[in-house]
Amino acid sequence: MISNAYGHKVELVSRGEKRLTGGMEKETHTSTTTGLPYSPGAVLSDTQDHLRKLAHAWRHIRRRREEGLALYNLSGLERGLRTPETLDDWVLDDEWSGALYSPRIRALGLDHLGGDPDSHDIVVTNRLTAALYAAFQVTVEPGSTVIGVSPSYSHPAVVRGVRDAGGRLIETVGVEEFERELERRDDVTVVVVTRLAVTYDALSTTDLERIVQRAHEAGAVVVADDAGGARVGPAILDQPRTLALGVDLGATGLDKYGVCGPRVGLLGGRSDLVAAARARAFELGSECRPVLYPAVEKCLSGYRPQRVRDLVDSTRVVGRRLLERLGDWVEETPFITRLPGDRILARMRDQNPDIQPDLAPIEATALVAMNMLADNGFLTVHFAGLPPGTDALLIKFLPPETIAEIGGADVFAEAVDTAVTRASRQAVSREAVQEVLFGP
Repeated sequence: MISNAYGHKVELVSRGEKRLTGGMEKETHTSTTTGLPYSPGAVLSDTQDHLRKLAHAWRHIRRRREEGLALYNLSGLERGLRTPETLDDWVLDDEWSGALYSPRIRALGLDHLGGDPDSHDIVVTNRLTAALYAAFQVTVEPGSTVIGVSPSYSHPAVVRGVRDAGGRLIETVGVEEFERELERRDDVTVVVVTRLAVTYDALSTTDLERIVQRAHEAGAVVVADDAGGARVGPAILDQPRTLALGVDLGATGLDKYGVCGPRVGLLGGRSDLVAAARARAFELGSECRPVLYPAVEKCLSGYRPQRVRDLVDSTRVVGRRLLERLGDWVEETPFITRLPGDRILARMRDQNPDIQPDLAPIEATALVAMNMLADNGFLTVHFAGLPPGTDALLIKFLPPETIAEIGGADVFAEAVDTAVTRASRQAVSREAVQEVLFGP
C-alpha cells in the first residue's frame, strides 16, 4: 500500500502468471515499485538509471555526429518536428497558433480517431503518457477497481496512471479472463483496453466489441490505450478506428507507426470527459503547447494507412534475416520481431560463461542496444522508453528507405549479431556493465 500525490491510499496488484507468447511459455509480472512488467537489474534499477543510460547514448550520438559518422533512426518512432514548408514564423507563438490551428486540429484529430463531431472532442497533450494520466484523473474514482485488459499486459503508463489516480488495477489477459474479473467485482469504475500490447500481440475485433459492451453493461467507463493500435488496427487488421469501437476515451501517440511526429498525445472521446481531461491536463501542465500545432496539423493531414503497411512489410524482411542468422529464439508477431531479453542473455552466456551472474535481461538488452548505437549509429526503440516497456529488443516499423540506406536487411542482422557477441565480452562484472551503459 502506497500514497499518491493526493494522499490517496493506493493498492497496486501484482500478478505472476504463465503466458504463451510466440509459441513459448514465459513468466511475466508487474512490479509493485516500478510498474514494469519485468524485473529491474542491479545496474538498471530505476528510472534514474535509465536516464543515465540515455545521457551516455547521447554522448555516442554527439561523438558520431562530430566525427562525421552516420546515424540512423531505427526505433520505429518519429519524434521530429516537421512543420509546413510555407509556415510564417509569426505564427510560432502559443496564442497565434492556438487560435489559428485548433479548429483544423480538432477536425483532423476526430477523423483520425474515428470520432463524431457532434458527440466527441479531442485534446492534444505533451505526450501519450500525459493523455492517459489526464484520462485516469477524471474517470478513476479513488479506491475503486480498474480492470486492464490486453493480449498480454498493460503499458507501465497505464499502471502508474491508475495508481496515481487512486485506483486499484487488476490486470487481465483476453476477454474471458476480463469477464471473470468483471463478474467478481461491483466497484469497477473504469476498464482500460489495450488493442495492441507492448508485446505487439493484438485483440480481435470481436473481442474488442465484447469488452466494450460488457464494460458498459457493468456501468464502467472504457478508456482505450491505443498507442500504436489506432493505426495498426485499421490499416493492418481492418478494424474500426479508436472511437468507432465505442470506447468513452481513447489515446494514441503521434510518433508511432505511420505518422511523422511530433511526440505528442492525442486524446479523444465523449465531449464531457474530454473537457474534464483538458482542464486537468492544463492544471498539471501536461497539455501540448499550441506552438506545436502546425506540426500536429501536418502530421494528421499527411497520414496515409499505406505507410503503416509499408513499415510492417519492411520489418518482416528484416525479421526473416534475423531469424536466419540468430536462430529460432527470435520471436515474430504479425507486425514486428522481438528479441526477448532472457534469450539475449542466454545467447550471451553461451558465448561467454563468465558473464556477471546477476545480469538482468533488461541489462543484456541495453548492452546490445548501446553497442549498436556506438558502433553502427543504429538508434533502436530501447532508448525511447524511460524505462522501456519491455526487456526485449523490439525490431518494429522500420522505414524501408532507412533499411536501404544502411545497406539492407543483412547489414542490420549482422549488426545485431555482432552487438550480442560484443556485449557477451563486456558483461564480465557489474563495473564493466556500468561503464558500457553509463560511461567511464
